[in-house]
Amino acid sequence: MTDRRRRPLWCFAFDGVQSLDVTGPWEVFAGANTTLGYDAYELRLVSPDGAPISTESWLTLRTERVPDDVPGGLTLLLPGGHGARHGSRDPDLVAGVLRVAERAERILTVCTGSFWVAAAGLANGRRVATHWNHTAELARRFPDVDVATDELYVRDGELWSSAGVTSGIDLALAVVEHDHGADLAQLIARHLVMFLRRPGGQSQFATPVFTEPARTPPVRAARQRIDADPGGDHRLDHLARAAGMSTRHFARCFTAEVGVAPGAYVARMRVEAARRLLETGDSTVDVIAAECGFGTAETMRRTFHRQLGVSPDDYRRRFRLTPEGTRP
Repeated sequence: MTDRRRRPLWCFAFDGVQSLDVTGPWEVFAGANTTLGYDAYELRLVSPDGAPISTESWLTLRTERVPDDVPGGLTLLLPGGHGARHGSRDPDLVAGVLRVAERAERILTVCTGSFWVAAAGLANGRRVATHWNHTAELARRFPDVDVATDELYVRDGELWSSAGVTSGIDLALAVVEHDHGADLAQLIARHLVMFLRRPGGQSQFATPVFTEPARTPPVRAARQRIDADPGGDHRLDHLARAAGMSTRHFARCFTAEVGVAPGAYVARMRVEAARRLLETGDSTVDVIAAECGFGTAETMRRTFHRQLGVSPDDYRRRFRLTPEGTRP
């Protein structure tokens, strides 16, 4: 039976909000309304005082004051931006968010919108995603929150949280799929000129972007060796011997400087190399697995599922480049 439920959905806006955190999910839910032919999501853009707000990029958004009465079945969307990180230190603003959030049926956070629920105490003991650049800050300020460091989005009960900026669109598509089925979510994704929504477990970014630069020559040389040939023999004892260290000392230094253990770094670099080959070449998964150092296609599949949430074949179908350098 088709779900004809009308779900109130409020997006909480504030000065310094990231505009795409608001408009990306909003377009998904508005697209669902258009496609379904009725207001499946009753959208309202609200703020503490109802005044126009200025986004990080200096856009002005008109809002309405947060209503006193919170409707049943409310979905509350909490976007991010520098205004969220700073505003989550303001007791009055946090109290206003808490008043609505604790009565909401479902809470969605985008990017640093996770700081609102953490400051309100609603994320204690729960797994929450945020922008990769602010995971350490979120964990430091709120040690009782289980911070997901790499996923695009996470669902923990009725708390749904996504990582940086555009992943809010993926989160919104996942919500639409949950509420109305995969067919509708795929229709909206195509309308927005997206691929099928990315799985929540997919990495936020490529490995070289988020790892820290190595400070000492031995670790820097080891990282350069791995980067230059991900498919090579990078067993821990070999890397440690080349660095002139014991395996334990090398592993400790590498992890402290780069931010991940040597084995995890090697695995991620191999995934990056395999991704490029899947996007641009015609080699089979078996050939790519051997070339990139996985050994077997099955090992490569398990690693892809663990890091990206998809199989190599599914990744190729979604992200392969055409000869013109565009996605199909």
